[in-house]
Amino acid sequence: MQIIDLPAHVLSEKIHSKEISCVEVLNAYLSRIQLLNPKFNAIVNLVDASELLKIAHLRDAQLSRGESMGWMHGMPIAIKDLSATAGIKTTQGSPIYKDFIPKADSLMVERIKKAGAILIGKTNTPEFGLGSHTFNELFGVTSNAYDPTKSAGGSSGGAAVAVALQMLPVADGSDFMGSLRNPAGWNNIFGMRPSFGRVPSSPAGDFYTAQLSTEGPMAKNITDLAALLEIQSGPDLRSPLSLEGKLTGLTKVLHHTPASIKIAWLGDLNGYLPLEIDIEDTCLKALQHFTTSGPEGSSLDLVKPNFTPKSVWQTWLVWRQALTATKIAPHLKNPDNRALFKPEALWEFDESIGLEFSTFSNASAQRGIFYQQMLEHFKSHDVLALPSAQVWPFDKSWRYPKEIKTASGLVSMDTYHRWMEVVIYATLAGLPCISVPAGFSSNGLPIGIQLIGKPRGDSELLQIAFAYSQSIEDVLKIKPTSN
Repeated sequence: MQIIDLPAHVLSEKIHSKEISCVEVLNAYLSRIQLLNPKFNAIVNLVDASELLKIAHLRDAQLSRGESMGWMHGMPIAIKDLSATAGIKTTQGSPIYKDFIPKADSLMVERIKKAGAILIGKTNTPEFGLGSHTFNELFGVTSNAYDPTKSAGGSSGGAAVAVALQMLPVADGSDFMGSLRNPAGWNNIFGMRPSFGRVPSSPAGDFYTAQLSTEGPMAKNITDLAALLEIQSGPDLRSPLSLEGKLTGLTKVLHHTPASIKIAWLGDLNGYLPLEIDIEDTCLKALQHFTTSGPEGSSLDLVKPNFTPKSVWQTWLVWRQALTATKIAPHLKNPDNRALFKPEALWEFDESIGLEFSTFSNASAQRGIFYQQMLEHFKSHDVLALPSAQVWPFDKSWRYPKEIKTASGLVSMDTYHRWMEVVIYATLAGLPCISVPAGFSSNGLPIGIQLIGKPRGDSELLQIAFAYSQSIEDVLKIKPTSN
């Protein structure tokens, strides 16, 4: 077995036992990147190899003295190009930041580096992370790991493809409107949106209203996902809404599966969501196999939502436009910058003009009502399930799908992100959610399932996802053709 074939937790063990050197690990991954990245464009701003080798030699010298920095000691990592990385360009996929080099790391990057990781570069993302399709004017489009003519999803598309193609052992991502979940599902890996506050962010312009986006882990298996989450999570005084209590020992309790698991399949929300043909059948088949082969007494129920999806969408639009516009507005003080933004970003800003506080306040109240409605579902079920996307991976030359081909006909999309409406429910409720692989289309394209857990139930959700992963080993064995 080659170094790049090792799960990250096994790789960590072999590094610490000195069975494999940090230099060997780095060289193996850099060779893989050199081979595949020109075709898939997942990693950008790659650090010079000679500089990286100096760090790898330093990590080996530390181990020879019996010093370990942590679980990621000597492990290569590329950070999503939205997070600040000291000394390495952080462009956010925007021409405005094409030459920006931060002087300090973000909080999450601090933690990953403190755990011994070697930061080799960044992973590609759409401009300012907007849109679930990874392309931008600086670096171009990232291709799907299973079909380079298709979209990788986004905005953590570069991270998902890098993990799926074994260019990285694990990766970080971030999630606002499915930015972790959609690309994970489309590249046959796992991606977790933790409970809000579980992985604190800093620096940030606003801590108190910007409660929709969060960072989280991506991996090829649940053990690695849990191990990376341990490093990312934990309170920090710089982030006032961060959750108290650090998650520890997650990888040791994954096997402690609940005696039975009751799953509520929300599917297309009682006919509300347009789903491309075969997506629901693929997801249901995977869940049915799990409940019959998993813990005894597990069940899968087809459930109608306790909430009104149309009302939730309107609430979502107000929140998203308000928060997105806040990030864009400072740049538009310079009129010349408007030409540097993609149309979708400008639409978000323009739609927010004239947004009154009373409208936002009402949307906040509606969000609270929606949260209570979601809680009702957990009185009878342990986890809620939805597809990770409403369409299969689409042609990468598109900006976004303008219509969805359902079993009943074509349904037009009225916004650039309407085709991802399925992911807003975990986000608005601040609930932990893991995208798990479900299966493949007839032409070999992957799709995933969102498993939504109870409030702050990150550990329990990981246990359920781990049990589920044991039931889809055949799906996980399907490798990208490049492998």
